[in-house]
This record gives sequence, C-alpha cells and structure tokens, in this order.
Amino acid sequence: MRLAAMAIALALAVTSCGEGSETITIYSGRTENLIGPLLDEFSDSTGIDVEVRYGQSADLALLIDQEGDRSPADVFISQSPGAVGFLAGNDRLAPIGEGVLDLVPAEFRNSDGKWVGMSGRVRVIVYNEDLVDPSELPDSILELTAERFRGRVAVAPANGSFQDFVTAMRETTGDDATLEWLEGLVANDAQTYTNNSSIVQAVGRGDVPMGLVNHYYNLRAQAEDPGVVSQNYFFPDGDIGSLLIATAAGVISTTDDAELADRFVEFMLSPAAQEFLSEETFEYPLASGIQSPDGLPPLSSIDVATYDFDRLGGGLERTKELIDESGLESS
Repeated sequence: MRLAAMAIALALAVTSCGEGSETITIYSGRTENLIGPLLDEFSDSTGIDVEVRYGQSADLALLIDQEGDRSPADVFISQSPGAVGFLAGNDRLAPIGEGVLDLVPAEFRNSDGKWVGMSGRVRVIVYNEDLVDPSELPDSILELTAERFRGRVAVAPANGSFQDFVTAMRETTGDDATLEWLEGLVANDAQTYTNNSSIVQAVGRGDVPMGLVNHYYNLRAQAEDPGVVSQNYFFPDGDIGSLLIATAAGVISTTDDAELADRFVEFMLSPAAQEFLSEETFEYPLASGIQSPDGLPPLSSIDVATYDFDRLGGGLERTKELIDESGLESS
C-alpha cells in the first residue's frame, strides 16, 4: 500500500502546479479506509485542500439533489451506479472533460460524458467445490429456479448490488418475468442472508452449496485463507447474471472549478490510483491499460454483461417492491 501511495505522489509531482490555497469538496459513497489514503496523497502532492463527506451513495445523491445550487460538492464518488444515474437524470452532473473521459472505455462511462467508472465488480456464483461439480453450474442465472437447485442457492435480497442486478434484469426481461424469477427463487427454497460476506462464509462452511455475490468477496476470503473451498463462477455469454457493476465518479454541475474537479477525477483514473484501488478491494480497474489484480481473470477473458447504468437510477423503488412482493425482503 505504501509503494502504491509513493507512486501516486511521484506521478502527481510531475504535473503539480505547486502549493496553493485551493479547496475541493468530495462527497464519497466509498468508505474512508479505502478513499482516505488517496485523498491524502492528492492533497499532499498538489497543495490542494480536500474536504470530504462520507455516507451511503444513495443518501449522498439525494442530499446533492436537495442542496441544488447551494451544494458545496465538487465531485461525487458513488459505490452504486444507480446513484450517479439519478444525479445525471436530474441534471446535477456536469460533462467531464474529453481527455478524462477517454481514459475509460466507452462501455464504462456515461454516453453524455456525465460520469466515468473507476472500478468494477462482477456478479458471480460462489460455490463450494466439495459440494458442487462445475459441470452442474448453470449457463444462465434464470436456471436457478429449476428443481435441481432447490434449497441450494443463497441470495442477499437487501444487498445493494443484488438490487442493482434485479433492476438491470427488469430492464432487460421486464417486470413480469423478473417477478416470476424472484418468486421462483422463493418457491425453490432459496436461502437468504444479510450480505455477500455472510453468503461466502456459509458456502465455505458447507451450509449452502452456492450463492449469488460480487466476485471480490471470495477473493478476499481466499487471500485470508488460501485453503478455502469456495470458488467463483462467471456466467458465460454475457448473461445478466455476470453483470458488471461500476463504482463511478461525476463532477457536480454547480462546482466553482470544473477544471479542478476534472483534475481530481483524472487522478482517480491514474495507473497508481487504479492499482491501489484494485489491490485494496480486488475489484476490476476500469481505466484503459490497467491490469487486473492477481488471481482475477482479465475482463477481456470473461464475457460480462454491461448495462446503461443511468437507467438504474430511477428504478430502485420499484425493484424493492418486486423483491418484497416475491416473498423475499428488500430491507
């Protein structure tokens, strides 16, 4: 971690404009233990003061919208793509400079240039290799309601990433088909857990053979204990079950210094910052040319499903209604 921080400082020192009294305000839906070291490096290397407000991504997006023209925020970092989609839809985000946008492939940024993806997590099945033969795993997430999976699948219906996935499913298959699938999980005795970590732990213990999670939770478990028997399975052929969910950054439309805000976003997409993020979270770096962390197959080698994340911004309430209607609980 220290080496990554030093690399960031060195990279910034080359372009630093020197000491100054500028201030940038960041609203961050990512936690302080992850983002804080990067903010410190940005400030130390540029002389720019950083003020940060941490919170849940959805809550911060609502706050920015409520603050309107009075918002002190310059940049919003969101754990959830739906939150930046919400702000983009409400005209609360400014276009990011083209030079910054071009650091990220088109599929991982807003088509109107209002936000860029910084890191990504892919939905997977985590399975216990002592209980599941890989040949048993389905080609599509839609197959999990089949009789052969009765009582064998764990889900976390209150988890934000599960809800982002369900919202994407609604947009691709429709509400009726999505509700039918959710009801099928209930009828098939799907096991429910509070979060992804609980599912990975349960699968590792053998309490349940498999579960739906984000890919990095099992990588963390393997890093802590290389002997764990849980493995990740990526759905093939761009199935919605392998949806890539991006952590994103956007510039607030009322910022007093769009150039400075762009500069900060560019810093978050620098090789050293991207490597720091991927090393700390085991997520995929989304800036072009940055390698995936050790133990993680390159995005180019798996056929993940991408999605217009702006469309997730307005659908969360209805998604929760469908989850609750199915018999699962969204909160």
